[in-house]
Amino acid sequence: MNAINFISNYTMKLPSRVLNLRNASFLGFRHSCNTSCCERKLFCRSKAFLFNSSKNSQFHAYPSRFLGFQRVINNTEKLNCLPSFFPQSRAVSRPYGVSVEARVASRVRDLSTSVETRVNDKNFERIYVQNGISVKPLVVERIDKDENIVGGEVPLSEDANNVKNTGEGLREGKSEISVESDIEKEAWSLLRNAVVTYCGSPIGTVAANDPGDKQPLNYDQVFIRDFVPSALAFLLKGEGEIVKNFLLHTLQLQSWEKTVDCYSPGQGLMPASFKVRTVPLDDNKFEEVLDPDFGESAIGRVAPVDSGLWWIILLRAYGKITGDYALQERVDVQTGIKLILNLCLADGFDMFPSLLVTDGSCMIDRRMGIHGHPLEIQALFYAALRSSREMLTVNEGSKNLVRAINNRLSALSFHIREYYWVDMKKINEIYRYKTEEYSMDATNKFNIYPEQIPSWLMDWIPEEGGYLIGNLQPAHMDFRFFTLGNLWSIVSSLGTPKQNEAILNLIEAKWDDIVGHMPLKICYPAVENEEWHIITGSDPKNTPWSYHNGGSWPTLLWQFTLACVKMGRLELAQKAVGLTEKRLSIDHWPEYYDTRSGKFIGKQSRLYQTWTIAGFLTSKMMVENPQMAALLFWEEDYELLEICVCALSKSGRKKCSRGAAKSQILV
Repeated sequence: MNAINFISNYTMKLPSRVLNLRNASFLGFRHSCNTSCCERKLFCRSKAFLFNSSKNSQFHAYPSRFLGFQRVINNTEKLNCLPSFFPQSRAVSRPYGVSVEARVASRVRDLSTSVETRVNDKNFERIYVQNGISVKPLVVERIDKDENIVGGEVPLSEDANNVKNTGEGLREGKSEISVESDIEKEAWSLLRNAVVTYCGSPIGTVAANDPGDKQPLNYDQVFIRDFVPSALAFLLKGEGEIVKNFLLHTLQLQSWEKTVDCYSPGQGLMPASFKVRTVPLDDNKFEEVLDPDFGESAIGRVAPVDSGLWWIILLRAYGKITGDYALQERVDVQTGIKLILNLCLADGFDMFPSLLVTDGSCMIDRRMGIHGHPLEIQALFYAALRSSREMLTVNEGSKNLVRAINNRLSALSFHIREYYWVDMKKINEIYRYKTEEYSMDATNKFNIYPEQIPSWLMDWIPEEGGYLIGNLQPAHMDFRFFTLGNLWSIVSSLGTPKQNEAILNLIEAKWDDIVGHMPLKICYPAVENEEWHIITGSDPKNTPWSYHNGGSWPTLLWQFTLACVKMGRLELAQKAVGLTEKRLSIDHWPEYYDTRSGKFIGKQSRLYQTWTIAGFLTSKMMVENPQMAALLFWEEDYELLEICVCALSKSGRKKCSRGAAKSQILV
């Protein structure tokens, strides 16, 4: 086993407590920042964050694991803010005045995965991406090329923020210059005031910045999912530095050690949030640290499944809007993508291609009866898989992983389109289901009892339109309409073109229920009475038509706008944006609204909620510039649908029913 393989295989689990502050001297660390002079003489300059992307774009993302093996001092290129570690706080710290460079051989980029696949090579070679506008080609054709991985990239022309001509690209996409309204100016001011800095550089935005909030709880932290609309607003504005910093710094927090009751999470887990803390040292010195939360401090102590998926989606969006694809191709970033995917694609006991998760593991982070296979996670998972397939560099070390991605994309799209979809025709079919069917040819494959169809649904579902249900498990269908999952099914093309159109038709037909006075209901309808007691555990925050239980969330507006842009229904987005313009500023940008029509500010809603502000700004820019919004969604990939990953054909059993299903649901 050579040295590189030894490092990549055996240093991943190096305990962080070994590299604590007391033994930092043997690593070459110098602490030279004190309380009096830190603000004037930070060694962590504003444009020098964790890794210098222009000169060390292929540096591996795990300095804490490699530092003990490769400590190379270089006088010309300095890596500022290199991490030291606290044995108890688990916070990633950046001591000032560090001058350390770690050089990793080019073969580190070939870090392999152990993911297996059932897709044959011929089908795999035919897969390509058809996103339409400014698509970065899938790199399948590069499999057999012998490239110099470290030095082979063609340098990009970069501006001061190491972003390729972002402003020029935005100008090309705009047909005219729009004038900001007073509410937009206020929103931009509030968004910039919410920015968090680390070592002098912007790194994210706090969840809420309400000056009157005496108990911020974790709303003063930077959440990965919450930062996405902020990131898109900055990217569409031509400001990419904060997004690049966020992506790289959160990568350093990936797969930490301390969790609930000392049980280690799967390698690749991304934190839900992090906070920049100032930690005092001896002799009036101090340092800034990043303290992540993987769920061990959250209400309910649930690890976030969606954080890694959002991170991958944002990474793709950064490249699409800025043109800075070099960030995606760095070894540390490539490895981060692989770790997230390996965690999601790991084999388990589950028979479905959808991800099995616990309640509270996504935007709905409290008990709401969405454990199992909730639509929101599946839609984000599908989008993350499609993003990864575009961004992964395919070589001998990653071919198996890319095949596994194609495998899961094909199976997941079939599963969701066939079994999660309901419209008037499908509900009538379920209404006539026979139960206790045992065979490969069973119609009622999940043994759904017709009595599960709620009475509200029969009267509510329109003649034209349909949607993807919230959850599917054996003998259980959650018929609630979950907005985020349905919107991302449109954006990622998880649904068929007909299904995507039908979802927007349903929203338009049921506008008063799903939009009302404030876009958009997180789910419909709310659970009430005894059902509320049973499903939520009598949660006083998730009372009927409040918070996650039928509350209205303005941050969903940007995702609705993106879905409308994709489907050519811009008038719906404009109508929704017009509703928010009338109220958000007057109501001080609340987190959510209550009541069936979304008329009242949420009873426990935080004001000056950042993703409410950012969602509004992002929606406005998308409406004014649909060409740029088109970079963020995916078109249907018909080649992918031709691959059947069902393994039954290799046995003596009858083949799966994919062909018959496709004839029913594909355009």
